[in-house]
Amino acid sequence: MTLTQLRQQFLSGQSTPTQALESLASAIAERDSQTKAYISYNLEEALQAAAKADLSKPLGGLPIAIKDNINTFGQPCTCGSKFLAKNYTSPYDATVIRKLKEAGAIPFGRMNMDEFAMGSATENSAIQLTRNPRDPERIAGGSSGGSAASVADLTAYAALGSDTGGSIRQPASHCGIVGLKPSYGRVSRYGVVAFASSLDQIGPLTQSVDDAALLLQTIAGYDHLDSTSVNLPVPDYSATINDGVKGLRLGIPAEYFADGIHPGVRENVEKCIQLLESQGAEIIKLSLPYTSHVVATYYVIAPAEASSNLSRFDGIRYGNRATGASDIIDVYHQSREQGFGAEVKRRIILGTYVLSSGYYDAYYTRAQKVRKLITRDFTQAFEKVDAILSPVTPTPARRIGVCSENPLEDYLADIFTIAANLAGIPAISVPCGTTAFDGAPALPVGIQIMAPNFGEAMMLRVAKAVEATA
Repeated sequence: MTLTQLRQQFLSGQSTPTQALESLASAIAERDSQTKAYISYNLEEALQAAAKADLSKPLGGLPIAIKDNINTFGQPCTCGSKFLAKNYTSPYDATVIRKLKEAGAIPFGRMNMDEFAMGSATENSAIQLTRNPRDPERIAGGSSGGSAASVADLTAYAALGSDTGGSIRQPASHCGIVGLKPSYGRVSRYGVVAFASSLDQIGPLTQSVDDAALLLQTIAGYDHLDSTSVNLPVPDYSATINDGVKGLRLGIPAEYFADGIHPGVRENVEKCIQLLESQGAEIIKLSLPYTSHVVATYYVIAPAEASSNLSRFDGIRYGNRATGASDIIDVYHQSREQGFGAEVKRRIILGTYVLSSGYYDAYYTRAQKVRKLITRDFTQAFEKVDAILSPVTPTPARRIGVCSENPLEDYLADIFTIAANLAGIPAISVPCGTTAFDGAPALPVGIQIMAPNFGEAMMLRVAKAVEATA
């Protein structure tokens, strides 16, 4: 059941937070051995919190799964990496965790992810491989694959994930659930282990659009601990969520419907667009000319920021420390060699290269200039339309192994989601059907809705209309 339904059961006395947690524990024991969405969970601690839950609070007693790069006091935070897997326990709560607790929620479970959020399949986790509940031979998506798979597998009522280039929306699409990336600055990043600081965002993965609005309402807002947090009022997202799309102008970018999209994905997304038009929306064709530069721009900026952020993992301050090193420089070398996986090393090397003397202007500076042009594309588009619609991914969930064998396939999987991170705008994935693909009869397809900066209320309004037609 959804968070909204569960909360109603708590208030009516039909169920209790303790019973909800015990139900989750049974579901995890029954199904997670195959899906492997959970890295760990502490049922005893959660039950103690459930016994004291204040049901008068907005999320009173509701258990929320947490991606394992979000610090929660007293719990492990592995980031899916050997570097933090053995001996790191979080000494504080991230701001989003503090807000969840203040609203009465119970953070429950640490969810698997690509190592340090670098990947689109959760195959880069050093802990385990997460499988798609719809087809265990398929990826769950990434990097928030554990969060998405648990919600789809009904071993979590809802979850938090992080999105740097599509890491909430892409696994949500692959698993057939709702995944929301807020505007940059809308949700505090304090306490989230940084991958690329100008791109990272925290958002909800849920079974319904109403649940996404409920969780966003809780975690959004200004935070002085995050220098990129924007001090703007948070609207009541539920107040306008049922207003429908009549009279709204919805943009369809030509570049997002070009060759290379699986026919079943195109068919489901176009059918959804037609249904929105039948409800009174005006469909407007438009162009985002710099779309072809999105992937290249991202894979200069994101690795550059990653190489800087991950320099703190040196084997000295915390995390993995190599034994038998000859001197302090050797400690750095061996600790990082042993602690980081292949994809993380690949991106650190790439990021260090583009920031190095002689190449900084040729790559990093140029990428930042192109990023401004990509942002300008969206600014100009939103002068004509209220929201933009597109596929989330070019194909449904691929078979396990395709991404790990060919990293370029992994990078291109986010071709439709990366631009929202570069521009800082909000975006959401909503299920819009299923299609046959690569031997599977019915894999989920998601439609992406993008809105202007801090236009989450409008975006959720369109998302709810999509959900009602799906």
